[in-house]
Amino acid sequence: MANLPELSKSEITRYSRHLLLEEVGEEGQKRLKQARVLIIGMGGLGSPISLYLAAAGIGTIGIVDFDTVDLTNLQRQIVHSTESVGIKKTASASTRLKAVNPEINVVVHEQRFDAENALALLEKYDMVLDGTDNFQTRYLVNDACVLAGKPNVYGSIFRFEGQVSVFYAKEGPCYRCIYPIPPEANAVPNCAEAGVLGVLAGVIGSLQATEAIKLILGKGKSLLGKLLVYDALEMTFDRLNITKDPNCPVCGKNPTITSLKESEILCAAEEKLEEEISPTELAKLIEGGRKPFLLDVRSEMERNICHLEDSTLIPLPELEGRLSELDKDTNIVVYCHAGVRSYHAASFMRKNGFKNVSNLTGGITAWAMDVDKSMPIY
Repeated sequence: MANLPELSKSEITRYSRHLLLEEVGEEGQKRLKQARVLIIGMGGLGSPISLYLAAAGIGTIGIVDFDTVDLTNLQRQIVHSTESVGIKKTASASTRLKAVNPEINVVVHEQRFDAENALALLEKYDMVLDGTDNFQTRYLVNDACVLAGKPNVYGSIFRFEGQVSVFYAKEGPCYRCIYPIPPEANAVPNCAEAGVLGVLAGVIGSLQATEAIKLILGKGKSLLGKLLVYDALEMTFDRLNITKDPNCPVCGKNPTITSLKESEILCAAEEKLEEEISPTELAKLIEGGRKPFLLDVRSEMERNICHLEDSTLIPLPELEGRLSELDKDTNIVVYCHAGVRSYHAASFMRKNGFKNVSNLTGGITAWAMDVDKSMPIY
């Protein structure tokens, strides 16, 4: 206890409700002040994680992100505000966290978390909280934590469901023990494609913050060796047992991943269709009187928000049964929200004899940003 930092008078007042808890007390609060945690991603999960850890008095909070705040973020990314739209997420979050608690130290890492910087970033912190929203970074975070010997407080959200766990290869399983190989690029739609309930991020992020605080205090039972699954529609929590895989490629007995370069190689590379078309290229075709057949594979609900003029709607789940409605000899451009569903639709159509089909890269979102700026973005 002699090596723990002292609490100032204002900190004693600020954290008085913690000090009243036998499981926290003065020593526990000093441990929180001494702790250094790294939050990767300042989006839906990073927002509640960072806010609650700042309020709890975590002494040093590192935040990693390279993106800017977008209006569509604000439905769930509560660390940001309307005034933050257009500025860097790290700058927005840092200002907000210091406003919540000026006693803490917020370290900004305005960069993409990648194989080149991951281990250097982790070296400065005690643990990592994963607030990422894509598989490539999620696997990279896991592998970096295993190689660096750091706990990884994991969370993910999709539509109405979320997951939380603690991965720590020294004492239990890692993420690859459950999911050894990343899914193929574009195989799983992200939140921009499938949507996500905004408050779900608050639930899962708060649980991640709780696990981090328990680990720092050394109190309670962590989710190490457990996967907590939350269904917001059914309002259920299921806790699944997970075990360390002796054949895990990164933390097993004979690992095949011993560096982050190998981790990058094993993360599925994004396959590109033979034929893709950008929004500006499509706009030029239309202006030149060579408008292709436009196929919208989104849902009817999405189409009601916005759509390309004179396009035909066949939602992706119905496409296989309605291929006969389409002319295989016609030049077809398929589009969706951000290019994921249309990627699969175009690939499927090519396998079924459609030779002149292209995927609109970036989907209708890219069209709204690059061509028709009056179109709403959702």
